[in-house]
Amino acid sequence: MPKQKILVCDDSEGVRESLKLILENDYKLLFACDGPEALKLVKSASPDLILLDIKMPKLNGIETLKEIKQIRPKTKILFVTGYQYTDVAKDAIKLGALDYIIKPFSEKDLKTAVKSVLKGKR
Repeated sequence: MPKQKILVCDDSEGVRESLKLILENDYKLLFACDGPEALKLVKSASPDLILLDIKMPKLNGIETLKEIKQIRPKTKILFVTGYQYTDVAKDAIKLGALDYIIKPFSEKDLKTAVKSVLKGKR
């Protein structure tokens, strides 16, 4: 069975690298450092899940989420954010994100959230 594709979109190289180390054995990973790059990959690669940061240059995570939902409405999105403000994350869920996880996160919490979203349990 082919590995599910996850697009990691975060402007922090350190976060992208951390996510790679945690997820690379179980999933096929794609990486974007900003919203416009993520949108190109959404169109060309059809990821099964997008891990999306909220605070990014060019297009922030909320703007990127809105664009993704116009391109591929059924795309599963999990926000990975440093924001402690749950109002922003709750707004993201209202717009179509399935859940959010707050940085710094544990490897276990991230893997649990990813599996749950991919299995449709969130």
